[in-house]
Amino acid sequence: MGLKRDVSLATGLRYRGPAGYLTFILHRIGGLGMATFITVHVLASFVGGEVGAAINHIYENWAFQAFVFFCVLFHAINGLRITLLDLFPKLLVHQKEAIWIEWAVFIPLYALCLYVIVSAGLGG
Repeated sequence: MGLKRDVSLATGLRYRGPAGYLTFILHRIGGLGMATFITVHVLASFVGGEVGAAINHIYENWAFQAFVFFCVLFHAINGLRITLLDLFPKLLVHQKEAIWIEWAVFIPLYALCLYVIVSAGLGG
């Protein structure tokens, strides 16, 4: 017999679970963002013409590039954390600290790259 779950979307979004919950969600969003970029890129190359050029404008937009870079960078750093904890299971007791280190690495790297992307996108 399956579990009955009566959880609304609003309740699910308010959930503040353990420390790994946000990284779990952002890791999935990162994977979907990269898949979206690859799909748009492949569609643009197959379609060609004016439609292909219009699709190219989507992924050449600085906002889309900032989103894709967020997805790639977060997915990579979080994947590295997951891999390290899988390779060294004794470190699992330090998972919260590993997540804080992950954020300490991700935020400055992404801020610097975001600055470059936005300044180039806005003609600076």
